[in-house]
Amino acid sequence: MTDSIPRLDIPFLLDAYRAGTLTPGKLVDDLLERAARYQDRNIWIHLATRQELAPYLERLAGYQPDELPLYGIPFAVKDNIDVAGMPTTAACEAFRYHPEEHATVVGALVEAGAIPVGKTNLDQFATGLVGTRSPDPWGACRNSFNPDYISGGSSSGSAVAVALGLASFSLGTDTAGSGRVPAAFNNLIGLKPTLGRLSVQGVVPACQTLDCVSVFARDADQAQRILAIAAVPDENDPWQRPVPVGGIPLPARFRFGIPQPEQLTFDGDEGAAALFRQSIDHLKLLGGEPVTVDIEPMLSAARLLYEGPWVAERYLATRNLIESQPESLLEVTRGIISQGIQAGAVDAFAARYRLQALKKQADRVWQQVDVMLTPTTPTIYTREQVEAEPVSLNSRLGTYTNFMNLLDYAAVAVPAGFAGDGLPRGSTLFAPAFQDEALLALAARLHPLATGRTGALPDTLNSPAPAADTRTIDVLVCGAHLAGLPLNHQLIERQAVLLEATHTASCYRMYRLAGGPPERPGLIRDQECGVALPVEIWRMPTDRFGSFVAGIPEPLGIGKVELADGRRVCGFICEPIGLAGAEDVTEYGGWRSFITQR
Repeated sequence: MTDSIPRLDIPFLLDAYRAGTLTPGKLVDDLLERAARYQDRNIWIHLATRQELAPYLERLAGYQPDELPLYGIPFAVKDNIDVAGMPTTAACEAFRYHPEEHATVVGALVEAGAIPVGKTNLDQFATGLVGTRSPDPWGACRNSFNPDYISGGSSSGSAVAVALGLASFSLGTDTAGSGRVPAAFNNLIGLKPTLGRLSVQGVVPACQTLDCVSVFARDADQAQRILAIAAVPDENDPWQRPVPVGGIPLPARFRFGIPQPEQLTFDGDEGAAALFRQSIDHLKLLGGEPVTVDIEPMLSAARLLYEGPWVAERYLATRNLIESQPESLLEVTRGIISQGIQAGAVDAFAARYRLQALKKQADRVWQQVDVMLTPTTPTIYTREQVEAEPVSLNSRLGTYTNFMNLLDYAAVAVPAGFAGDGLPRGSTLFAPAFQDEALLALAARLHPLATGRTGALPDTLNSPAPAADTRTIDVLVCGAHLAGLPLNHQLIERQAVLLEATHTASCYRMYRLAGGPPERPGLIRDQECGVALPVEIWRMPTDRFGSFVAGIPEPLGIGKVELADGRRVCGFICEPIGLAGAEDVTEYGGWRSFITQR
């Protein structure tokens, strides 16, 4: 992306259009140029051409930026949602067709001025949570942070497109977690609205009774904006439900449920476990009171999704193709969907009765809490791991996602930070149906930063942090204290809150110091050979600062560090004597990149 378009946040683009420093045509040209540089990520099934986008640009020429709420905002669409003039394949070439009309949600966004830049890759027929079940010529979509890892699915390309700065937001679908798992693995907000909140007219069905359109965005405020615009009434959608009047916001002092310890599984991922504990701590700082609850009825409902007759709905949606051209489906997809033919009417009613009983039990939790918090997934896997165990690992990823639509809950996947492997993990907030806005409001407070893969780059600086008062102090960290790394707990324990991810001025070098564990970097000012390095700024109560500084070992100390925007913030610096035996790791582009690439 050129410097003329430093970020794709909706408010930023609208301001640029109003100021005349950017046009939708210039934006589209730069996006297509940037997309060409990410061909190895297998994001797109159909990336629009400049000619295909010309009608959208011509329409905008008749409006001013203030006249359309999404004037010139680029978005991506999962390729099981219709965009007029672009093919729909659901990642199956034999299924390809050319819709003449937009899906209802796409039409609403286009009417508001948004530009659909292409159709994104997915697990074939939206059957999977991994992002690897897409056949040639498209192939497995790759994680935006590390291509050796899965992107999450089934809405894989939709998440990666936003994470890599190719769209301001995107649409996915979410039947069993497809809009939340990719959000967690690509550091995004993933909104799974209440079932029936958004029209599914023009969406290729997976399970019609459980399907919903989902939203990927860089922050919760933007997800809220998209939800409001996309939620148009649709008389042609038999599944859409009216929104009850009088939504109730969460109280200032709220109770949030967390699973019992034995119901928390991270598949050996200690980093994910630590980040979930950090999410709990953050909610407590926001006025939440944690309440341990039994989620076994929810977990039992989750198992019904693929062990029960709901698989028959997937068979019904693909029956013509699977019976006439079974070879057109991937073997793993065909194997899962074909199980649906075994379910009979008696099985369907028995499962429905079982689900109703489980919902009665699960809903008792709302007598104890206002909102629930779980991990989004237990962990993340490499593509190689999933290739070796395609079914079992996929099922494990759905532990905390599969039950949401069965039990009629709204959910928002929220970034939880980065583990020691340099990859993001996520937590999920959920509540009863039609609490979407309340969940998004809490998500905005839990994770206020711009997100995605590009969220830490110098050309995507976050909005200015709120002014500190005399009771707090801002502290810059660059190494083991970064979110999700081994010493981050020292900040959390002192009630520090992450304000922003930014960069130093271009006059610093970084060294891996001798000693450890944990390994630590030293930041040295070098006016002649320095570079800009990624850092985080945390706000800490002043009365906790002394104990924090007292624990800093030599040769590290606290001094003033210059940021890219000229500010000077208290942060970690290293005495030159500490470079004895140290390794210069500046070329890795920051401590997190160093530990990941090494």
